[in-house]
Amino acid sequence: MQNVIEVTKDLYYLGGNDRRLALFESAFPIPRGVSYNSYLLLDEKTVLFDTVDLAVSELFFENLEYALGGRKLDYLIVHHMEPDHSASFLKVIEKYPEVMVITNQKVAMMLKNYFPFSGKNVRLVKEGDTLNVGSRNIAFVLAPMVHWPEVMMSFIPGDGILFSADAFGTFGALGGSIFADELPFERDFLDDARRYYFNIVGKYGAQVQSVLKKAAGLPISMICPLHGPVWRGESIGWYLGKYDIWSKYLPEERGVVLFYASVYGHTQNAAEILASEIAKRGVPVKLYDVSVTHVSELLSEAFRYSHLIFAATTYNNGLFISMENLLSDLKAHNFQGRKYALMENGSWSPQAGSLMEKTVSEWKGMEKIGETVTVLSSVKGETREKIEALAAAIAEDYKN
Repeated sequence: MQNVIEVTKDLYYLGGNDRRLALFESAFPIPRGVSYNSYLLLDEKTVLFDTVDLAVSELFFENLEYALGGRKLDYLIVHHMEPDHSASFLKVIEKYPEVMVITNQKVAMMLKNYFPFSGKNVRLVKEGDTLNVGSRNIAFVLAPMVHWPEVMMSFIPGDGILFSADAFGTFGALGGSIFADELPFERDFLDDARRYYFNIVGKYGAQVQSVLKKAAGLPISMICPLHGPVWRGESIGWYLGKYDIWSKYLPEERGVVLFYASVYGHTQNAAEILASEIAKRGVPVKLYDVSVTHVSELLSEAFRYSHLIFAATTYNNGLFISMENLLSDLKAHNFQGRKYALMENGSWSPQAGSLMEKTVSEWKGMEKIGETVTVLSSVKGETREKIEALAAAIAEDYKN
């Protein structure tokens, strides 16, 4: 049965939710599921904005047929070719063979790569081009590398509606309302939104800044992303503000996050002592065992806070693999501009500290606090004094 939702006058939501998918893009845990969004505009011409993943395609086609109400489908705008949004493309073409596909040159090339698609009935658009569909003109905005090279957005000036592709989306299935201002977004979705941004788009801060500059010149009153809730009214400014901070690689919050990798518990003990000493000095601190918490969450938390501590044991004369993976992922996502401290452990030849230092010091705008603390197998009196001194240095830097 159809579940079409009115977004605003003449615009309808046709999407659906997948709460059974364990890993988004086979990489990121999504315990709260994900939504796949598609929208239909009913003007003198009918316009479909993107399709959906195959997981919700049956509902999507019921919704599309119902919302069209016997009208033909005139236009299909393809903003982004990733299969979670384009997998149902070919079936739309088969079901509505007269539909005109509106997209850019790079998308058109990808369509032929993904599908046995002839490329007929395609109209290519460039930055600033418009499409008249009756009482409305749809303008096109290119957004390359947010987060694929072919991405574009659409904007309806008269209504102030931006169709933003993957930008401004989030993990998390929708239930009941599709509007962010009707949901406890900050409580239920913000962590997912942050993790979505940094793991999927985070590497491309400069490109996101370019899109935000374009958005600043548009009278936006509503944002319709391809994942997550629709944004409207005053809440738009709040969310764009988050994207501005994130894409400038600035810390969202002042605080300390401590990531530790421990084999038999001694590095964990050292990390917890350090965290307790930091908290004793009135500084907020969070701890994560990097062998237990998924790296996508660790990445998000690293970008979130102003001060980072990495504590790891030496393993096979190298860096313990879970910490090595975290640092590698941070580097791949262009992590930068933070204060950091280091702690290592080793029973006979500690190497973790120098290896972490070599990696982290190469990132842009990183500033080390204090000396690397070395633990020899387990924490003893002298080592504890060094941990307390590092805690004091971190607290002083935080407060200043």
